[in-house]
Amino acid sequence: MTSAGVKGIGISAHRRAADLSDFGAELDMIEALGVDSIEIPTFDLDVVVGGRVRRPQLAALLNACRGRDVLYSVHGPLAINFMDEAWRLPRHFEVLEASLEVAAEIGAEHYVMHSGLALRQQAAGTEAAYERQRHALSNAGDLARQHGLILCVETLFADFKGDGYASSPSRLATELAAIAHNNVMATIDFSHSYLKLDFDGNRDGFVAEIAALAPYAKHLHVHDSFGRQDDIWMYTEGERLAYGHGDLHLPVGWGDMPWQALMAECIFPEGVLFNIELNQRYWYAAQECIEATRGLARSARIGRTAAAA
Repeated sequence: MTSAGVKGIGISAHRRAADLSDFGAELDMIEALGVDSIEIPTFDLDVVVGGRVRRPQLAALLNACRGRDVLYSVHGPLAINFMDEAWRLPRHFEVLEASLEVAAEIGAEHYVMHSGLALRQQAAGTEAAYERQRHALSNAGDLARQHGLILCVETLFADFKGDGYASSPSRLATELAAIAHNNVMATIDFSHSYLKLDFDGNRDGFVAEIAALAPYAKHLHVHDSFGRQDDIWMYTEGERLAYGHGDLHLPVGWGDMPWQALMAECIFPEGVLFNIELNQRYWYAAQECIEATRGLARSARIGRTAAAA
C-alpha cells in the first residue's frame, strides 16, 4: 500500500551482458521483488549510437521488457547538459531526441535527465547558462509531449574539486516555474541534493530546499547517504562506506537522511513515482529497501502539480 496519489514504488535495473541477452533475467529478478515499476538505464544499454537509435539493440531491449505487469521509467544519458556551451547544445539535443524515442517505445511515462552543470564563473556566465537551459528544456518539453512523456529534470551535485556548479533544489524549482511546461517536471535525487547543499555549507537547509522543489517532482530517486564530500583518498568502496563519503546509493535507513522530516514537510504532485537507485553492492538488502521506501510512500503528502497550478 502507498499513499493515495503515489503512482508506485520502483527500482532501477542494471545492465548485465552487453548484448542484453540476459536483461530479461534482470527484469525477472526485479519483478519478483514485488515492485510496481522498473527504471530502465538506457544511458548504459547501447541503444543510442551517434545520436541515432540502434534498432537491433532496441529490439533486444523491447523483447526483455514486453509482457510484464510493471510500469516503466527511463533514465537517459547522464551527459546531456543544457547548461553547456551553446555550440554543443545541438549535439545534446540530438541524443535527447533519440533517447526520448526509445523511452516512448518502451512505454515509459517518466524520462529522467540530469539538470545542467557548468564551471564556476562570474554570475553573468552562470545566468547565461540558465537561459540556455530554459530555452532547451522548453523545446525538449514540446518533444516529450509528442511522445507522451514527462521530462523529469534531476537534481545534481558538482564535482568536489570546487570548480563545478550545479543548481540547488530551490533554484531548479525557480527554473521550472519560469519554464511552466506541464511536460517538464523534476526528479528529486535526495542524495545528490544532500551532497550539493553540504558542499555549499547549507546542510541545515536541506529539508526546506527539497520542500521548495517537491511540488514539481513527479519522480524521485530514493537512496541513502550521509551527504559527506568524497574528499579523502580511499582504496576500496568499503572504505568509502566506512567513512560515509560520497553518493553511496545505500538502502534507505543506512545513511542519515532525514526521511521523516522530508515526508512531513514536502508536498509532492499526484502521480509521483518513488524509484529506488540501489548500488549493486547492496542488492542483498533490496527487499529491505523496498519495504522502507513503501513506508515513506505511505506517509507522503500529495497535492497539485506545480506546473499545472
